[in-house]
Amino acid sequence: MANERNYNYFEKFITLADYACQAAQMLNTTLENFNSKTLDERMDEMHEIEHAADLAKHELVNRLAKEFITPIEREDILAITDQLDDVTDFIEDVFMVMYMFNINSLRKEIFLFSEIINKCCLAIKNIFVEFANFRKSSSINELIIAVNRLEEEGDKIYVNSVRNLFATSNDPIEIMKWREIFNRAEKCCDSCEHVSNSIEGIIMKNS
Repeated sequence: MANERNYNYFEKFITLADYACQAAQMLNTTLENFNSKTLDERMDEMHEIEHAADLAKHELVNRLAKEFITPIEREDILAITDQLDDVTDFIEDVFMVMYMFNINSLRKEIFLFSEIINKCCLAIKNIFVEFANFRKSSSINELIIAVNRLEEEGDKIYVNSVRNLFATSNDPIEIMKWREIFNRAEKCCDSCEHVSNSIEGIIMKNS
C-alpha cells in the first residue's frame, strides 16, 4: 500500500484522464471495426473502463474527505474530479445510445466525432501532466487553448452533422436516432472543455 502521506492528487488526475483516453480509444476502435452483433460485448468492455474510473474517483474523494491540507482548494479538486468522470461517462453514453437504438450501420459523421473526442481527451491528459507544475509550465496555457479550439471544432461537426442528417434522410426514426447520438457525442467535447476551463480558473486563482 502506498504511503498515505505521499498521496499525490495530481497523479490521480492523470489516472482519471487516462481512463477518459481509454474510453475514447475504445469508441474509435469499435467504430472502425463496427459490428452490431458484438456491440453488446464492446459496451461491456466500455463499462469496465467506466467502472474502473468510478473506483479511482471514489478513492480520491474518500481521501479528500480525510485531508486537512490539500495542494489546491478541496472544492477545486472535487470539481475537476467530477468533471473528469463526466468525460468518461459521456463517452459511455454514446455506446449505450447506439446499443439501445439498435444501430446496424454507421453514418460517416460519427467518425469525425470519434476523432475529435480522442484529440480532446489526449489534450486533457497532457494538461494534467503539466498541472502539478503549472506555475513553471510553458505549455499548459497552449494545451488549454487547444482544448477550446477542439471543442469549437466539435460544435461545427455537430451543426454540419445534424444539417446533413436532415438533408439526406427522410426517415424520421433514423433522424431521431442519429440526432441523439450526435448530441451525446458533442457533449463529450463539451465535457472536455469544462475540465480545461476549470484548470484555467484554478491557475488564475493560484498564480
